[in-house]
Parts: sequence; structure tokens; C-alpha cells
Amino acid sequence: MIAENGVVADDEPAGGPQLPHARQGQSFEDELAAREEGALEARYREAADAGDPGAASLLGAMLLRRGALDDAEPYLRRAATEGLRAGANNLGVLLHQRGHAVEAAQWWREAAVGGSAPAAHSLGLHLREQGDLPGAEYWLRQAAEQGHTHAAFALGDLLEHRQESAGAEKWFRVAAEVGHQEAAFRVGLLREAANDTEDAESWYRQAAARSHGPAALRLGAVVEARGEREEAARWYRAAAQAGEPGAACALGFLLRDSGDEVGAADWWREAAEAGDGNAANALGTLHADWGETEMAEQWYRTALGLGEVSGAYNLGLLCVGSGREAQAEQWYRQAAYAGHREACNALAVMLLDRGDEPGAEPWFSKAAEAGSADAAFNLGILHERRGELPAAHQWYARAAAAGHAEAALQLGVAKERRGDLASAAARYRQAAEGGSVEGAFRLAVILERREDDGGAERWYRAAAEAGHGRAQVRVGVRAAERGDTEAAERWYRIAAEGGSRSGAFNLGLLLDSAESSESRLWYMRAAEAGHGRAALRLALLAARAGDLGAARAWCSRAAELGPEGVTARAERLLDALRATA
Repeated sequence: MIAENGVVADDEPAGGPQLPHARQGQSFEDELAAREEGALEARYREAADAGDPGAASLLGAMLLRRGALDDAEPYLRRAATEGLRAGANNLGVLLHQRGHAVEAAQWWREAAVGGSAPAAHSLGLHLREQGDLPGAEYWLRQAAEQGHTHAAFALGDLLEHRQESAGAEKWFRVAAEVGHQEAAFRVGLLREAANDTEDAESWYRQAAARSHGPAALRLGAVVEARGEREEAARWYRAAAQAGEPGAACALGFLLRDSGDEVGAADWWREAAEAGDGNAANALGTLHADWGETEMAEQWYRTALGLGEVSGAYNLGLLCVGSGREAQAEQWYRQAAYAGHREACNALAVMLLDRGDEPGAEPWFSKAAEAGSADAAFNLGILHERRGELPAAHQWYARAAAAGHAEAALQLGVAKERRGDLASAAARYRQAAEGGSVEGAFRLAVILERREDDGGAERWYRAAAEAGHGRAQVRVGVRAAERGDTEAAERWYRIAAEGGSRSGAFNLGLLLDSAESSESRLWYMRAAEAGHGRAALRLALLAARAGDLGAARAWCSRAAELGPEGVTARAERLLDALRATA
């Protein structure tokens, strides 16, 4: 009898086929499947040899899947010549495997024109490889619109290559919704690029749940950024187990940031031994932090051997730390010539310290052009030293735009010198918020002038707590003005012990008013540090105590130190002391 597909269907005995015992090492189910396939092949071959093109197509496909290309080709050619789309498509696959791409494309085109989605997909991929993107798009779209999952993905990939993100996402979604892992991952990437992290995460989860390594890695990064370290670690481990490069390294960074440096080292070592240069470099840095410089150097060299140029830069840092300047320069140069921007900046600093400004400037420029805010700031300093203020301010502005707090401070100083206090305050605020202590102090000064007491207090205190002596004095003065002498004394004492002569003088005044014998000690410390008013105060105290020699000496010192008002008072007191001598 003839089945609907044209293939002869042999009748079997009612009791079914008699099966031999399964071969050793082969399951009963495998043996059964092999017998059934053998019987099916025999029926297809009998029908095909009798002239049935449908059977020839099916037999050719079976042989093609088995890799028996020589046996398959005549059957597929016969089916294709008879106009069977499946035969033409599979003949194209066979010819492509044999390297006959042109003839393969001809048969794919014939099948695709006849409505074969697999052939249209294969033809689209072939045309893409040949650089015919419009033709590739046409045939991939034909296949995708017929529901061919791989064609939908390939179409999305082509559109993404042309930077048509909306179209790419549409077709990636089509493929992802029927289980294509890579398509789900790519939708996630597109959504993350569009700042839709929530939707991106759902697609990463879909792909990662099907053991997609890159998706698991990205999912780990997303949940880590949200602070969910335990879940991030699970996904990094899943990515590492899936063989995803970079997953073990990422897990190492996560463990390090969680305080588990030993665990981090284990994962970085595994990643480094698998060829991850970034992990080898991180392992070197960890050993350097532990004080194990020999081991650090070994891993930095390993990183460099794996193509991680940061290894050369870090070798330079190690050499600087051990006083090997010449070797450090060699490593910096190697990294700098490879485009490592921080190495460019470090090399420039080294040359500048040596007095080689012409040699340093090109390296600063190279680093700055690569995005180094430090290098842009250093270029600003170079130009300012030469009196080239417009160029200096351009580089400071570039560095400040990249978040360099000290560059913002320099721009604020320049604005303040020109009397533009509004712009100066804006730059000082940028500097202060970026961690510049001087920026915080200068911002507080401007806010105090504007009678913004709350803002002034906030930034004076921020600078004071970061160790800024003048800010500590100002916080003390403001506390004293409020009548909080305890707080005032605390801040004056902190400033004075940190070397502030104004802090020492104010502390002396505060203690003097409380009739403390300690006050004279702080006046002396302030005067010895060059504080004119403190010297004058000591002269008055000595005169009151009848020690005229000491009084005259402190008067002379006060007159030398100034400022002008102190000098005038000291000279008058000195004249009076001389008159009584």
C-alpha cells in the first residue's frame, strides 16, 4: 500500500516485530529505535528506487542527518529535480557542507521561492555571508514571517547590526517567545541599553533558566547592582559552570567586595588558569595588598602574557614602590604604548618629576584624550604654570566634566578671582560633592557671605571633619558665637593640635577668658607658628607680670609678624615699655 506521502508502508505482523536481545551497552529503547529506523530506511529506499520522489527526499534527509553525503546526494537531487521543496532545501544543505556554496544557494532559492521557510532561512544566511544584506533581509523576513524561529533570530541580528534596534528587538522577541535562549538574552541587552533594567532582567532570567551562560552573567551583574549579593553569586556560579568566560572573575570581585578575599582569590585563580587576564591581574593586586610582592609580580606577568595590559601598568607600580624607577618606566611605557591611559598618565608624571616637561606633555595628552580625568587635570596644571590660562581652564573643565573634584576647585578659584561668585559657588559645590575638602571650605565661605547659615554650617563641618584646619576654626568660631563654648573649645583644640596657629590662638583666648593657665601654652604655640596677635597677647601678659624683657621681645616679634594693625599696636606698646625702662 502507498501512504499519503508517497512512501511505501510495509505491513507488519499483528504480533509486531520480533526483537533480538539488546547489545551490551545499548538500551532496549535504543535497540528498538535502531530497528525501526532501519526498517523505515529500507521502505524509503525501496520506494525511492521504484521512482517515488517523496521517498527519495525522505531517504536523502535520513542519510544526510547520518552524514552519509555520497549516498544521500543522488536521492536528494532526484527529489529536488522533481520539484520537492524539502529535497531542494536538503540538497542545498548537503552542497553547502561540501563547500559548494553557489550551487547550494541555487537550490535554496528554488525551494524558498516555492515557500520553504528553512530554505529561505539558509539562503538568507548565505547572502549575509556574501555581504548582500538587502537580499539577506528579504529572505530571512520571508522565513521569519512563516514562523521560522532561527530566521526570526537571524533577522533580528541583522537589523541590530544595522543599528535598527526597534526592528531587532521585535524579531528577537518573536524568537525568544518560543524558547530561543540567545534571542531572549539579546532582548535583555537591548532593554538594558534602553535603561529598562526591570524588563531586561526578566529576559535574562528566561535565558539563564535554560543554562545560557552570558545571560546568567548579566543577570548576576544586574542583581549585584541592586545589592542582592547572594543571588548574584548564584548566577555567577551558574554562568561559570556553563563555561562563560568572565563569570569566575566576576564572582571573585563580588566575594572581594563582600570581604571574602580568600574566596575571591580561589575564583580568580580558577579564572586565571583558564586564561582570564583580568582575573590574573586582580589576583596580582590582591597579593600586592597582602604585601606578597613576589606573588603579585608573578600574577601581573601572567596577566600580561594573557593580553591584559593592566599587568604591565601594575608591574610599573610595584617597581615604583620598591624604588626601581628605571624598570617602572619600562613597564609604564609598555602599557602606555598599548593604550593604557593610566599608564600614559603615570609615565607623564614620572617624566615631569624628572624635569622633562616636553616629554611628559604628549603622554598627558594621550591619556586625557583616552578619557583620563587625572591627565586632563595635569595638563591644566602644566598650562597654568606657563601662564596659558585659557588652555588651562579648558583642560580643567574637561577634567571637571569627568568628575575630577580638584579640577572643579581650580575653576571655582578662577571664577572667584574674577568676582563671579555664583559660578564660583557652583564649581566649589561640584568640588565639595566630589570629595574636595578645600572646595567644601570655600563653598562654606561664600554661603556664609550670603547669610546662608545652614549651608555654611553644613560645608564648614564637612571640611572640618575631613581635617581642614581653617574650617575647624570656623566651626569653633560659630559655636562660640552661639555660646556653645564646649564645642568651640573642642574644635579649636582639634585645629590647634593639627597645626593651625589660628586654632591655637583662639583656644588660648577661650581658655584665657576661663582663667586657665593652659592659655599661655597655646599663645606660645600660635606665636611660634607666626601668629602676630598671639605674640602681641604674650607681650601684654608678660608686661602685666612685670617681665619687661619678655614683653619687649614678644612686642618685637608681633611687629615683625603683623598684620598692619598688630604691627602698629606692638610698636606703640614697645615704645611704652622702653619709656618705663
